[in-house]
Amino acid sequence: MKIHPREIYDLLLESSQTTALVREVLIGLTWTFCQAEGMGLCMSPGQPTRTLPWAGTLVNKAIAQLAPWVRSWDSYQATVGMAAINAAINPSSPLLEKAQPIAPKGAANLAVFEHFLPLIRGKKVVVIGRYPGLSQYEQETEITVIERQPSGQDLPDTACEYLLPEADWVFLTATSIANKTFPRLVELSQNANLVLMGPTVPWLPDLAHMGIDYLAGVKVTNTEALRQTVAEGGGVRIFDTGVQYCVLKL
Repeated sequence: MKIHPREIYDLLLESSQTTALVREVLIGLTWTFCQAEGMGLCMSPGQPTRTLPWAGTLVNKAIAQLAPWVRSWDSYQATVGMAAINAAINPSSPLLEKAQPIAPKGAANLAVFEHFLPLIRGKKVVVIGRYPGLSQYEQETEITVIERQPSGQDLPDTACEYLLPEADWVFLTATSIANKTFPRLVELSQNANLVLMGPTVPWLPDLAHMGIDYLAGVKVTNTEALRQTVAEGGGVRIFDTGVQYCVLKL
């Protein structure tokens, strides 16, 4: 049964129904961490701010109270909502149990690209977002990077309307769910092999019905180290301290 990508937010809210209470929320420079019975991540907004009006009020709220924030146009609310949803969904997801852990050969944050390299050589590949260190793979295959704030050879996000329908492979950051670009980017990528990737990935089987072919998310390997790295402003370092990439074909 085909599900329109715009329904992702209904799906997430339906899938994260729980009575669990939030124990902690950390909004780091790169990642936001939510701890309830399990824990969930979302990439933090790239928009600087000095204060948040609801700071100090989130602990002991029900996940069900914060999850609807994922629909918010306030980027910090949407990020917290997504992290809360992942705290409800991912720790008990059977998909994550089936997923293949990736042992990185080089930089751990690039393990997904290393894993797919044999499949994407010689193909038209579009990556949404400039990943640190990605340039090494641009020497081996034709990769076009689309960025909201492009630099170098990257293209602006408006290029997605032209490039995604013609791509063979698309690597889409799951942060697109929180920033609301997910529905359109998935629509445009229906002719491609579509990989939803990153620590923000919700491990949900219904994503297959939206056109997602692979999930490349993370499994938490050390909660305390992950928490500390997030709190201290870590970025790709979380892949060396607290999480491991896993891949599953839907």
